[in-house]
Amino acid sequence: MSEASARRKANDQPTLLDTELEHLPPELRWREWMGRVEAVIFAASEPVTREVLARVVGKNCNFELIIDDIRAELGGRPYELVAVAGGWQHRTKKFFGDAIRSAFGTAAGEGAKELSQSEALVLMCIAYFQPITRGELSSFFGKEVSRDLIGVLRAQELIASGPRSPQPGAPYTYVTTKNFLSQFGLDTLRQLPDFEALEDAGLLSKEKLLAGDIMPEFSDSNDGQVRHEEG
Repeated sequence: MSEASARRKANDQPTLLDTELEHLPPELRWREWMGRVEAVIFAASEPVTREVLARVVGKNCNFELIIDDIRAELGGRPYELVAVAGGWQHRTKKFFGDAIRSAFGTAAGEGAKELSQSEALVLMCIAYFQPITRGELSSFFGKEVSRDLIGVLRAQELIASGPRSPQPGAPYTYVTTKNFLSQFGLDTLRQLPDFEALEDAGLLSKEKLLAGDIMPEFSDSNDGQVRHEEG
């Protein structure tokens, strides 16, 4: 191996990072950890998990306090640090959405993806009742949920195949994905509105859903459009 090749190979190795920073006084050590955590999150294109952030800070670093301090410093900025899809991510504050749309025609992180009302309803049912089969979804609505509709949600990486159902034939079930959490600004599925609360607010009726009355034109795919945002 030539000397140049050896140097290139050495440069490919990850830098051994001092995470404990024991030579620094506590205040400077904390500031360095804050900077590292924010830099990693800022550089990432998707939410960054605790496991990833643990690689750049000391073993006794309190992540909750680090995140709280970063959020406090961003208080006056047009972007914020949010917990989403099991990690943390920088996102533009909704207040500035109109300004960003005026500049670019779309809000930051917002795709041109749209869901029809039928697709949105199916996605909602999967989110609340997962893992669930296509046959069970069809029973909910009283009309067949087509493979094409499921394909739209899969193509946008909002749902994925779950475990096989114990029903005869062992059909696939469907579950939501981390991308679903990210696009709808949720950290975990526990943040979904309580189903009973939606019923109490008159926004959803489980009886109508089960009877197939919630979407009379369910078989039509060209109904009203529902936009979902990534940020």
